Amino acid sequence: MFRIILTAALVAGVLGGVVASAVQAFTTIPLIHLAEAHEDGGGGAAAPAAGQAAPDHGTHDHGAQDHGTHDHGAAAAGHDHGANAWMPAEGVERVAYTVLANVIAGVGFALILVACFVLHGAPMDGRRGVVWGMAGFTAFALAPSLGLPPELPGMFAAELVARQTWWFAAALGTAAGLWLMVFGNAWAWRVVGMAVLVAPHFWVPHPEGMGGGPPPELSAHFVTASLATAAVFWAVLGWVGGTVHRRLAA
Repeated sequence: MFRIILTAALVAGVLGGVVASAVQAFTTIPLIHLAEAHEDGGGGAAAPAAGQAAPDHGTHDHGAQDHGTHDHGAAAAGHDHGANAWMPAEGVERVAYTVLANVIAGVGFALILVACFVLHGAPMDGRRGVVWGMAGFTAFALAPSLGLPPELPGMFAAELVARQTWWFAAALGTAAGLWLMVFGNAWAWRVVGMAVLVAPHFWVPHPEGMGGGPPPELSAHFVTASLATAAVFWAVLGWVGGTVHRRLAA
């Protein structure tokens, strides 16, 4: 059984990461480049008022964004403007790190997805896998984006640890809530599932200041493109994972 889970996750993760990288090349990555150019060139961004936090340039984890929280493809960008920050060179190196980050994330999420196939125990195929993949998209991308939408470089953001803690709470709460609502044997469990799903959204970390950053039109486009790319990523994970799992289990 472990061999089936590992093989299905590896195949689904690699294909999902490659497909996501191809989609990102035409969706989120050009927007990140525009935001970086706007940030580096000033772009008329307003300076933060006294007492306000400056934009968090060193903690925008774009690698945790498009599939789970927002944009994994930008993980290779590592947008940290610290004096000694390392960044991959533009061109082939940056593309290679983007694909690598997407594949690693894909394999990790695929392991979770295929493990859920096994825990559920029902027959699995590509179509059922897509349904599970959309549940993963809801838990790891859509629901967390209600509190922490995908962020471009230069945007104000809450403290890093608070954002990461809330993201994990939202993802786990959504996943557990969906499981209880769908597979709960009694209405009481379904009510608990709804409560668990909603609970994290009563506490969402917010930035201390507002203003500056990329134009709002660019940010809105990035949010839409990130979520659409995440949906494609999870659909591929579900379909490939379900198909491979069915063939190996047979």
